[in-house]
Amino acid sequence: MPWNATRVRAVLRTDLPASITVFLVAVPLCVGVSVASGAPAELGLVTGIVGGLVAGALPGSSLQVSGPAAGLTVLVHSAVTTFGLPALGLLVLTAGLVQVLLALLRLGRWFRAVSSAVVEGMLTGIGIVLIASQAYVLLGRRGSGKALADLGGLPAAAVRAVGTAGGGASLAVGAGVIAVLVLWKHVPRRLALLPGPLVAVVLAAAAVRLLHLPVPTVRVDGLLGTLQPPGAEQFALLGRPEVWGTVLTFALIASAESLFSASAVDHMHAGRRTDYNRELLAQGVGNTVAGALGALPMTAVIVRSAANVQAGARTKASRVLHGGWLLLFALVLPGLLHLVPLAALAGLLVHAGGKLVAPRARLRLWRADRSEALVLLATATGIVTLNLLEGVAIGLVAALAKTAWDVTHIRLHVEQSPTGTVVRVHGNATFVKLPTLVDRLEEVTPTGPVELDLSALTHLDAACRQALTAWADQHRRRGVPVTVTPEAELVRSS
Repeated sequence: MPWNATRVRAVLRTDLPASITVFLVAVPLCVGVSVASGAPAELGLVTGIVGGLVAGALPGSSLQVSGPAAGLTVLVHSAVTTFGLPALGLLVLTAGLVQVLLALLRLGRWFRAVSSAVVEGMLTGIGIVLIASQAYVLLGRRGSGKALADLGGLPAAAVRAVGTAGGGASLAVGAGVIAVLVLWKHVPRRLALLPGPLVAVVLAAAAVRLLHLPVPTVRVDGLLGTLQPPGAEQFALLGRPEVWGTVLTFALIASAESLFSASAVDHMHAGRRTDYNRELLAQGVGNTVAGALGALPMTAVIVRSAANVQAGARTKASRVLHGGWLLLFALVLPGLLHLVPLAALAGLLVHAGGKLVAPRARLRLWRADRSEALVLLATATGIVTLNLLEGVAIGLVAALAKTAWDVTHIRLHVEQSPTGTVVRVHGNATFVKLPTLVDRLEEVTPTGPVELDLSALTHLDAACRQALTAWADQHRRRGVPVTVTPEAELVRSS
């Protein structure tokens, strides 16, 4: 669509205000994710800038916004601890090139074939690990880096922190941030136009400043001073197999999270749908540029994307402009970051971790489909007890096992009353389960007219169709009326 005066006015009316809203949401999240990842605060802003100006300008999804994501915090922190901060750029750059390759091979849509239970389990596990690590920052202490040990030691750490001036103040600041985020959805509509994360962090910074609380704040070194483009020493790391494991994990998880986010964003608006291969290419190019600057990896972020849609954005101009505002902030006002308490960012990320865990949604899944919930639980448990890559692998194996079970599983549910009998058949009726099907049918003693309900069958092969037809005809010959739902499922014999 060509640019003209009408389109420019439309952008100024809708996308410009939306870009400011997204910028205000993005600043504290970019900084918080970066600090929690073990990187300088400015690198999170660099990734946000690249996500807006580079990935945001490319075709794919028109309204979702990219930047550093809480879902990658645990993985990035582990990579920084293992390989060092100077190697981060190499890992991100190489992961971006892998994403570009996947996009050129047109594999973007295949990410939608990954079991949603595995993806939700991955997010749940990441959320638990994120909470475990950031809870110690919120208490003004350092965790062990192992999720299970950190979770187990959290009560004792909280008791010790409350007994010190610094720990108590840090806990109060972090708890205040969480309280603001939880309660923000209940504030009056006019006030709710301000982003909750920004309000929470600004209030926390003001409280620390005015009350002279002994709480550490973000360290600021300047935007250009933090950039660490990978050099020859870092590229030499590509000869180590474990580096490639981290690269592939970066690429696959970032791609899956971005494309699942795109699907969610598409449900929020009535505009153009996402082209998954182009969006994967945009994410790959963005990560390649971010890696070349030594910054954090990026994904499409549902929090910022939802804020963009809800603020009334209509085109990609809003996400590009948000990147411009981040760049302007990083160049002109970086000193403001020095006022931000680390405990406030920890509170922000503990809240984000809670949203990733989403206990209410997990409980609903357990009630609706326990087999899917068990796949989710296996994935999350593997991530918490082992690591991210092995946890996802466990989840994929569990999902395959569930699929194999579903393919070969069949259930008969019989409801009998004085007025008749209802026989409901669930699952996959294949020749593998033919003996089980015949045995269960022979156990049924009708108490009146029979309804054979096959609406819950996902597959019915010829052998099982013949067995069900024979059973229905046998009862009809005995004078028992048999109806089949749906009627076209079985071909009745004459």
